[in-house]
Amino acid sequence: MTNPESLPNPESAGHDYDVVISGAGLGGSAAAILLARRGVRVALLERRSDPGAYKVLCTHSLTANAYPVLDELGLVPALEEAGAVRNEARWYTRWGWIEPRAVPGGPGLPYAYNIRRSVLDPLIRARAAGTPGVDLLAGHRVTGLVREAGRTVGVRASTPKGEREIRARLVVGADGKDSAVAALAGVPTRLHENGRFGYLAHFRGLPLPGGIGRTWFLEPDMAYAFPNDDGVTVLAVLPDKKRLPAFREDLEGSFLSFVRALPEAPPVDSAERVSKIIGTVDYPLVTRDPTAPGIALIGDAALTGDPLWGVGCGWALQSAQWLAEAVAPAATGRGDLDRSLAAYARTHRRRLRGHQNLAVDFARARPFNPGERLVFSAAARDAAMARHMYLFASRLIGPLRFLNPAALARAAAVNIGYRRASAPATRAGT
Repeated sequence: MTNPESLPNPESAGHDYDVVISGAGLGGSAAAILLARRGVRVALLERRSDPGAYKVLCTHSLTANAYPVLDELGLVPALEEAGAVRNEARWYTRWGWIEPRAVPGGPGLPYAYNIRRSVLDPLIRARAAGTPGVDLLAGHRVTGLVREAGRTVGVRASTPKGEREIRARLVVGADGKDSAVAALAGVPTRLHENGRFGYLAHFRGLPLPGGIGRTWFLEPDMAYAFPNDDGVTVLAVLPDKKRLPAFREDLEGSFLSFVRALPEAPPVDSAERVSKIIGTVDYPLVTRDPTAPGIALIGDAALTGDPLWGVGCGWALQSAQWLAEAVAPAATGRGDLDRSLAAYARTHRRRLRGHQNLAVDFARARPFNPGERLVFSAAARDAAMARHMYLFASRLIGPLRFLNPAALARAAAVNIGYRRASAPATRAGT
């Protein structure tokens, strides 16, 4: 770790750094690495002093859309060595299991990794600290913004040695859904109610068929089980909030009863629980504009999705990459920073807002709508539709491609064919 009182960069006139990042979690550390590799001088601030600090409440899963970023960061070999599990998925629906499989003779299904944040966060933070051009400043908590002529030009931070002002061309908020940077900058926050609550726990000795993660769509209740590193499975339940009063009366009993009642439930009673049951009873979805003058937001600070989809880690990495690609030259004084921030904001909105809009609607804890019934039922009956669903769940395609006319037409044809095939058997049975 570099000296927390590092001297200003003499090549950045009027600035201590080119960029200050608040939050050395997944997105902040990735952004620091990617910016520094492009010649940007970065101060990476982390309010916690413990180098092993990590985010506790998480799906502990990186969807396949994150793989290119992990590859650019050079983290793939380290993740494999740390025991990260290549992730695929199976989904239970009232029509049966959706089980995506690779095309015979073709490439395998895209994947990223399941890995606990207790392993992932220190790993990527250490990688950031060792990147030339990054100063990791632990124990630094942003308490205010430095503003001039209507734009942000730095931060004020509480440090182990007292208050400190750090100036930079750009301040990045990578500080989560309750972002202090966003609040201090006055970035409007749109909250979308989540009709579900959630609890999760880690188990060892909890086998899953094929070692593949499973999600249960119970309309409106949800659950998932994701295998992770070191033989640990993350098991989560996300019931309708109507069930919350009864759940609270006996958290452990309610959690286990919910799991036991799942179709083809994992054998939770024979497994060893190796963590507390943790969760949240109110986890709204958060949407913010990803930029303001002198400000950029990444990860959950810009957009917090519904945790049942497990997209937060992947989107944190992607938004870090989009930001670095857009602003690196301007952050070093070789371009128009406002124009670069506008380009980042356009990419962020184009790539993520459609996903968020669908998630906001589904978070109302409602049964499937007609379109969802059409696609999910077809995916349970047809290999091509199952792969199509997998690409969307992995966030490798967007909502417009997922629900394009050709996909809907195939889903309709699959279901019509299924009903026709089933009709003679039904008549014979009568």
